[in-house]
Amino acid sequence: MGTFATMISITPNDISTGELHGYLLGAIAPRPIAFASTVDSDGNVNLSPFSFFNVFSANPPIVVFSPARRVRGNTVKHTLENAIETKEVCINIVSYAMVQQMSLSSTDYGKDINEFEKAGFTELSSEIIKPPRVAESPFQMECKVNEIISLGNEGGAGNLIICEVVKLHMDENILDADGKIDPNKIDTVARMGGNWYNRSKKGMFEVPKPLSKLGIGVDNLPKDIRESKVLTGNDLGMLANVEEIPSYNNDNLFKVEKSQTLNSQEEIHKRAQSYLCEGKLEEAWNILLFKK
Repeated sequence: MGTFATMISITPNDISTGELHGYLLGAIAPRPIAFASTVDSDGNVNLSPFSFFNVFSANPPIVVFSPARRVRGNTVKHTLENAIETKEVCINIVSYAMVQQMSLSSTDYGKDINEFEKAGFTELSSEIIKPPRVAESPFQMECKVNEIISLGNEGGAGNLIICEVVKLHMDENILDADGKIDPNKIDTVARMGGNWYNRSKKGMFEVPKPLSKLGIGVDNLPKDIRESKVLTGNDLGMLANVEEIPSYNNDNLFKVEKSQTLNSQEEIHKRAQSYLCEGKLEEAWNILLFKK
């Protein structure tokens, strides 16, 4: 008979909200991501991800997500403000191909900033509601907000946004021969604790959190990078998570790069992409800024 593990028992009120939050996110995982697009009463668009999210009914079709009050500063997010104002939200499912851009969109940009533009996503008009859909998402749900339940007034308190799905949209490429969603084709990602995510068909991977200061965004990348035929949306999301475009630093260029000739823009972009795949953002930028 095996021995019992040594358990640590904690009363929530005995630790900080931040510590409790970390334990909950680390243990209750993986969590699906509600990539929520909303508009305010003036038509300003907002896009932000939330991992307190799931489906709770099929008849009527009900999904619920919860934008929590910020622990630091006890402020509320624009998504919550917009949902209260307009009672509409579009929930877009996140696939692996868009995870870096999705992460970038979680940056605390101002209310007048459109995260579609900052993260490099394409707005697609909804058919029933005003908030646009994320064209890159493989599955989108137009929703009417039935009810919003506040769970508290302190930092960390959630706000349950109970949404009724009024229109579904899905990419036909995620369906199998029987017309059902193929989990390998939709390739969803989910949140775990810290910087960790889970890719449904391959397991865990890390995405560094966006800068505490504002990243430049995909819209401010040089045109040749932004319109690259090589670099993916995930690549652009990583490159755009910098406070400013760095300066070329010849001292940081590896010897192998100095000894080889980069003959075309395509070769430069491919080399940069290889560095991004290894998580080497500084080296990727240095290659992109390389001038012969």
